[in-house]
Amino acid sequence: MYKRRAQWRLKGTKRPVVKTLKKDIKKVKKIGGPKNGGERTVYLQKPKANYPTKRFVKKRPAKNVFSKHQRKVRSNLKPGTVLILLAGRHQGKRVVLLKSLSSGLLLVTGPFCLNSCPLRRVSQRYVIGTSTRVDLGDYKVPETLDDAYFRRLKLNKQKKSAEGDIFATKKERFVPNEQRKKDQKEVDAVVLKAIKAHTDGKFVAKYLKSMFALHSSQYPHRMRF
Repeated sequence: MYKRRAQWRLKGTKRPVVKTLKKDIKKVKKIGGPKNGGERTVYLQKPKANYPTKRFVKKRPAKNVFSKHQRKVRSNLKPGTVLILLAGRHQGKRVVLLKSLSSGLLLVTGPFCLNSCPLRRVSQRYVIGTSTRVDLGDYKVPETLDDAYFRRLKLNKQKKSAEGDIFATKKERFVPNEQRKKDQKEVDAVVLKAIKAHTDGKFVAKYLKSMFALHSSQYPHRMRF
């Protein structure tokens, strides 16, 4: 310990002694009245009689609503980037990123004529961003294509009558309306034009048509996309 603390350095040197002034804790207080003794020693800082059960109780600020939270998108996810979907109905397909919505979800399209993937919202957690990119130029996605656009309307279900057929179980399927079909064609036309203008347009089209899958001895963390 003598060597560790290097006490050999302090040999022969004297440190200056700093004198600290002691503060009085008590003081003598004069008290009037013949039966009180005339004087009494009193503490300068009187201890509290009560202590709160919880110290430093502060008013907490109201939490921000989840819809008002700031959304952040990965730096490599820019409009025109080709993405690989990792989950959902279109798992394994390659799609083109159009823009990021206010909810933090990504708006993507197949295009539909290449791989049957329509305009969809996808979370960036279930997406791999590739180095392949399609130049969309100055094209701006219509403002109507927002989160409210993709919200499904609840269909009014008819109440079953007592005399109704027990075995009649028909499930109502979602069918896209004419407006959606029109928007799909308009967006896909712009994306297809950008793919054709690409230097390797034929290969990009084939790349979007092909499915992504991992074989044995293939690891995604070792791959470059």
